[in-house]
Amino acid sequence: MTTIANTTEQEGLNVQKDENFSALRFITCGSVDDGKSTLIGRLLVDSRSVLQDQVAGVTKGGEVDLAQLTDGLASEREQGITIDVAWRYFATDKRKFIIGDAPGHEQYTRNMVTAASQADAAIVLVDATKLDWANPGLPLLAQTRRHSLLVQLLRVPALVFAVNKLDAVADPALAFAHIQGALQRFAQDAGIAVAATVPISALLGWNVVTPHEGWCNYQGPSLLQILENLPVTPADSDLPLAFPVQWVEKFSASADTSQGRRIFWGRVAAGQVQPGQQVQVFPSGQLATVAQVLTHTRQPQAVAAGLSAGVVLDREVDVSRGDWLLAAPEAAPVAADDFDDFDAPAAISPWPGSKQLTATVAWMDDEPLVIGRVYWALHGHRWVKAKVQQVLFSLDVHTLEQQDTTQLAPNAIGQVQLLLQEAVPAAPFAQARVLGSLILVDTASHKTAGAVLVQ
Repeated sequence: MTTIANTTEQEGLNVQKDENFSALRFITCGSVDDGKSTLIGRLLVDSRSVLQDQVAGVTKGGEVDLAQLTDGLASEREQGITIDVAWRYFATDKRKFIIGDAPGHEQYTRNMVTAASQADAAIVLVDATKLDWANPGLPLLAQTRRHSLLVQLLRVPALVFAVNKLDAVADPALAFAHIQGALQRFAQDAGIAVAATVPISALLGWNVVTPHEGWCNYQGPSLLQILENLPVTPADSDLPLAFPVQWVEKFSASADTSQGRRIFWGRVAAGQVQPGQQVQVFPSGQLATVAQVLTHTRQPQAVAAGLSAGVVLDREVDVSRGDWLLAAPEAAPVAADDFDDFDAPAAISPWPGSKQLTATVAWMDDEPLVIGRVYWALHGHRWVKAKVQQVLFSLDVHTLEQQDTTQLAPNAIGQVQLLLQEAVPAAPFAQARVLGSLILVDTASHKTAGAVLVQ
């Protein structure tokens, strides 16, 4: 976590600000036609992050079609919907941003999950015109609940509810009060931490970049001001080393750089890698010592989690793409009175391999997940076969109840038991993002079928 320079609290928003905040990667999600693309267009236009000719290109009859700034596919423009994730970049005086416009259709939930897995924050849009806003106990849309649950499962640090289109209802203040209450009840029942709930009009620009003071009885910061003060996702750098090998450079162009040995390239998943560190190759179990560490620019220095590195070992061992370099096992502590009939302390690996996993699955295939089915599983850069042993339950996104079932339907969230053909160094997703996540791929169609979060 970054060093905190100052902290402010307003409307339940805990703001942590640092002088050197990194770029914030956030996504917009929610139900269909909630105004996600329009919101991003408004952020880009009002922050003056688009050129005049780009604005002119989406202007018809004097009106700017903000959604067209992000809907880049021909099919998106024809249908007026978002299909793929559109990434856009902009900056203010305080921060740089990377925005992902995620699709709202259930059919494209897999694209939303892909975007959320890389995000530091998520804005879940709620369309006030689609809800029974005059009802204090109004129900939320299923996709609003589903996307919020997925954001929580994927460990996105900050979730912001943006209640949109309040300018189109008869009583905006009453509508916001009732919708905010429904969102708070849902978040409390689901155990979701909410950074802020803000009323906006993406079309008119109210409370998006600049505050629209007093509107809907809301006195808090604008959506952009909230985003400028959100923390980025902390890397898992305080854990033991875990380094998935993505590419093996057999013969370096510079003997001085590699010391005449192969370089193993990848992105550090947990901990940090530095010279002199003893590592164990997974799955072979061979031990070696790190002789040198290179950054992505081939500069020799230690590299922490979340960054790419090249690792040179002190001796030649069998390492290939898909293998892991893990922190070497440590000797188990032994009590003094246990030495009489004890030869040597057992070595304990910080990342032990496992073939059997209990995991939460966000199912994204058109065909249901069924017991006995075999899929390809990708963990790090290693492919293994995975068999569904048991479906423990599915989660009802409306009631949040666990339901007994023998399969997971498309776009369902549930918990399953998987049996892998080979062991992988998996860990709980709540502890380590990379080690705790897998994807399941259909063996016949090669489509991504599910996102797996190890429990």
